Amino acid sequence: QVQLVESGGGLVQTGDSLRLSCAATGRNIDTNLMGWFRQAPGKERESVAAIDWRDTTSYLDSVTGRFTISRDNFKNTLYLQINSLKPEDTAVYYCAVGAKWTPAALGSKFFDSWGQGTQVTVSS
Repeated sequence: QVQLVESGGGLVQTGDSLRLSCAATGRNIDTNLMGWFRQAPGKERESVAAIDWRDTTSYLDSVTGRFTISRDNFKNTLYLQINSLKPEDTAVYYCAVGAKWTPAALGSKFFDSWGQGTQVTVSS
């Protein structure tokens, strides 16, 4: 079973950038659908970005242009670059793994395992 560990979160100011990382151990994830989710206080978890084995990506409309999902198969690691951070980006960010050979798609139903999350807090 794959284990996912996120890192890179922190307290930043509006307009700053962050790169979140998700290290996978236990098995290779190079052919798996991978994604990032976030959950803000008092809100449901939402799917913000996904990437498939072809490096095809999908993004939540509200983050398109500011978020970039990528993967390094040699390091077995997933990334999320977040630019022009806004206070409404404040949330716990989780990475997730889905099935192999699955086209990029958003939504919890496409994923079956999540990491423990990393907190991103954006001050205004």
